[in-house]
Amino acid sequence: MSGVARSRLAAERKAWRQNHPYGFVAKPYIGPDGSVNLMMWNCFIPGEAGVMQTCWEKGHYPITLIFNENYPTQSPRCHFPYGFLHPNVYKDSGEVCLSIIGYDWKPEITVKQILMGIQFLLNNPNPASPANSEFKMVFVQDRVEYERKVREQAQQYSRVLF
Repeated sequence: MSGVARSRLAAERKAWRQNHPYGFVAKPYIGPDGSVNLMMWNCFIPGEAGVMQTCWEKGHYPITLIFNENYPTQSPRCHFPYGFLHPNVYKDSGEVCLSIIGYDWKPEITVKQILMGIQFLLNNPNPASPANSEFKMVFVQDRVEYERKVREQAQQYSRVLF
């Protein structure tokens, strides 16, 4: 791992431990031998709760951030589990389609901003940029069915597993 990537990720981890949004989890991967891999983080994003109940709110959604040697010049890849249902998540890979980790990436963007951006995306799909065209059609054409499937998924991810 490059010195720049290592330094930045260590600083991000320290900042996260000192101040992170309630309900979010972000931890570097711990190998079977106890070694810490700063290049891969296991995270959980809570479904946004608030005054208006959302179909996402009861879930704690697992997502993996995979950083490369060029971080922070290049964004991490962000993956939900296989089969995760969202119009802006690729069904087969779980990779998130979001501008701040794509064409709008800036090296100043933090892990905290990435995770909060993805949380916002959960509640606010962008049908103009679908990664899962089938689920985008459900979102656009049958909102009741869309919300039923999301609530079912929220129940599946109703607790943090680590």
